[in-house]
Order: sequence, then C-alpha cells, then structure tokens
Amino acid sequence: MTAEQLTLSWEHRPALGVDDFLISTCNERAVAKIDAFPDWSSPALILVGAEGCGKTHLLRVFQSMHGGTVVAPDNLVPEHISELPESEAFLIEDVAKWIGIKAHEEALFHLYNRCFASGEKLLISSRTFPNHWYTLTPDLASRLKSADVAEIGPPDDTLLMALLAKHFADRQVRVAPGVIEYVTPRIERSFAAVQSFAAAADAKALKDKRQITIPLARDVLSANE
Repeated sequence: MTAEQLTLSWEHRPALGVDDFLISTCNERAVAKIDAFPDWSSPALILVGAEGCGKTHLLRVFQSMHGGTVVAPDNLVPEHISELPESEAFLIEDVAKWIGIKAHEEALFHLYNRCFASGEKLLISSRTFPNHWYTLTPDLASRLKSADVAEIGPPDDTLLMALLAKHFADRQVRVAPGVIEYVTPRIERSFAAVQSFAAAADAKALKDKRQITIPLARDVLSANE
C-alpha cells in the first residue's frame, strides 16, 4: 500500500459534557425530568428515543450532576443486585435488549423493588417504549407500567444544524461556509442520519484529500440516496 492510498482512521470521541448537550423542543421534557431529580413521580425514569438521539449523553449528564452507579450487563443478575452499593440512582443503558432474558428480568424486578423501598432511583434508556417490551415476568411488566417515561423525539431544523456542527467539531473537522445550511434541508430528519453523514463526509474528505465543501457534501448525500 502506498502512502497515497493510506487513509488514517483516528478514534472518534464525542464530547459528552453537560455543556455539550444540545437542548431543543424534541428533548426538553427529558431534560426537565433530569433537572427535577430526585422529585420524580416514580422510582424509575425511562428515556426513550431513536439511535443517536442523545440518550447516552443525557445519562452522562445526569451522572456528572448527581452521581449514580452504572449497572453493567454482567451485574444485571439477581445475585448481584443486593451487592450493589447504596447509590443516588442506578443507570442502565439500552435496557430493552435484556428484556426476554429471565435472569436479567428478575434482576431488573428486584432492582426496581429495591429502589421503591429505599428511595433510590432507576434511570434507564431504551430505543422502544415499555409497552413494546415482551416481558417473561408479569410482575416486572406491572412495575414498568408505573415508571415515568420521557421521549426524545426527532430533531427540528435548528437542532439538525447544531448537531451537524457538533459532530464535525467532535471530529475536529472544519467545513467550508454554507455546508451545514446546504445539508440541513436535504438530510433525513433523524439523529442517526446526521451522525452517518458527518462520518461519511469526514471519510471522503480524508480519502480525496479535500475540504468538506458543498460539492463534497452533495456527493455524500447522493451516494446515500
């Protein structure tokens, strides 16, 4: 492989600080719920939203503000729940993928009951609503019905522009003037599409040794049609 053919793929680390979270109409209710902690109407708050909408970021914001213990999948089993240290809250990401596995369901049921009794809280995220989870444990299903749910909806144009700017900034990539304004009305209205476009534009700019300009953005958009 020649030097001209080699494209370096540096690790991409998104900024997940409190000040990096972008607030718009699509996520303001979820942010308000985080801000209201610990005065939630239920022991559990479920953040629901599509891939890339900022659920993980919002969990990190919560943790930086209030603390909390992240419950890894290996610990989401009944025998480990009683061993978890006392905490302001327990955080579980993408919980729906553990639903349908009996041991994980039992652990989640016990953790919910622990939070109900102790006053600790449970903050979990999911791409789907609880009424779409096919639980094996009826008691868990009844608990989940009482949980508070905050949805993060699709982004509006203002947030799309801010997200595009953030994804490029996270990658330390400069874009030519007018690119974000050109892309915004032409891209799919989803968080995943914004993330995918930024990655594709960055990769193409590196490969072609070009700046990210409107013509390059047009090429990337056309390739995804």
